[in-house]
Amino acid sequence: MAAKKATKKTTTARGRKQDRARVAGGQDYEVKYEAKKTGRSAPAVKKAVKKVGNARKRVEKKLAKKR
Repeated sequence: MAAKKATKKTTTARGRKQDRARVAGGQDYEVKYEAKKTGRSAPAVKKAVKKVGNARKRVEKKLAKKR
């Protein structure tokens, strides 16, 4: 039986860009960050995420319209 070759595990950026493009409405630190960034309250951010989904561009667009 042939011995299996050990493979070196490399870290990749796969998934990181996708993750940055989303706002996790259930994560307080993400909600606070978005609230501070847009100048809105945390409940307003949560409401926007619920209304338009978790895509960061859509959430920011929704929060900008309410001003």
